[in-house]
Amino acid sequence: MLLSPTPRGARLARLLATEWLRTWDLPHSSLEVAAHLVAELASNAAVHGRVTGRGFRLVLLADAGTLRIEVTDTRGDDLPHRRPPAPDAESGRGLVLVEALADRWGAEPGPVPRKTVWAELDLSPNPGKPNFGAPVAPHQEPRGEKEPDQAPPLPPAAAAHSHG
Repeated sequence: MLLSPTPRGARLARLLATEWLRTWDLPHSSLEVAAHLVAELASNAAVHGRVTGRGFRLVLLADAGTLRIEVTDTRGDDLPHRRPPAPDAESGRGLVLVEALADRWGAEPGPVPRKTVWAELDLSPNPGKPNFGAPVAPHQEPRGEKEPDQAPPLPPAAAAHSHG
């Protein structure tokens, strides 16, 4: 889904991701951790990856016992680096939290001008969901239609926020 690179867009990312992940029957503890990871990655995209007029993309993938959260923004020139915040700092703990909550995380430069920051959670197999524990094909860019375990695309950011 494509969202505006604003605090409102970051909050919306967390809310929408939580609702979609609920439909995947994730264990409650995994759902809570995933919501925190989405919030941190989306917030970082809104604060550090913001380019006026360009949104950030959130992709959720659940395959082979792993939930992968990807946030892509248009500041490929600014790959994130985890730095310990000053003890009295009011911000700067996002990647510290991501590192603590995720089983794996990283950042990859994408086609110019993009970068993707991702986090993965290992999930316990859920017999009610056939995709958990199944072999996985390599990730491909969404084509616009809804695929299994992928959130449907949203309208462009400008249209999505025109009612507020």
